[in-house]
Amino acid sequence: MPSGSVHYEDARCEIHRLVVGPLDNNVYVLRCKQTGGAVLLDAANEHEKLLDLCQHLRVDKVLETHGHWDHIQAVPAVRDAGIEVGVTAADASMLPSYDFVLEDDTVIEVGRLRLHTILTPGHTPGSMCFLLEGSPVLFSGDTLFPGGPGNTRTPEGDFPAIITSIESRLFAPLGSDTQVLPGHGDDTTIGAEQPHLQEWIDRGW
Repeated sequence: MPSGSVHYEDARCEIHRLVVGPLDNNVYVLRCKQTGGAVLLDAANEHEKLLDLCQHLRVDKVLETHGHWDHIQAVPAVRDAGIEVGVTAADASMLPSYDFVLEDDTVIEVGRLRLHTILTPGHTPGSMCFLLEGSPVLFSGDTLFPGGPGNTRTPEGDFPAIITSIESRLFAPLGSDTQVLPGHGDDTTIGAEQPHLQEWIDRGW
């Protein structure tokens, strides 16, 4: 069995997590228990491990949360293995190659599971989160972490934009029990983070 461990599961889905690369990126595989269909979120690094996991779990596509270098190192290898890679149009130029464009407010079917796309610009112009319909799970990429928003102190970062994204597209519509699975570090919940929004605005990062 590959080294990815089951990080979350319910009657419908399994989520496997693998931590890879020098920045300890979280890579997730979402698998439909009914059909066995699966997708990988962020082909970050250590492509041998990711390809092993993809083969074992029958992954047929990769969804990139954004285009930063630490989240895309394994993209060429997974594409060479016949796995399609999707990214938002705004971040597509940051990837060496890709197969399809992820659009806002659409549904990606993973077996009988449905992933809703949520465009959340700020960390990068094309940062995207993915909400699992029927399960309290949000893949937040580098948009939302325990303790605040992702880094915007980069040429492509935009702090006011990430605050707007978090407030209007995550906090406003999502329940407090929603599990937030970020691109690095530990999980959190919408309920744990929402009360601190004004603190983040006041500190400016």
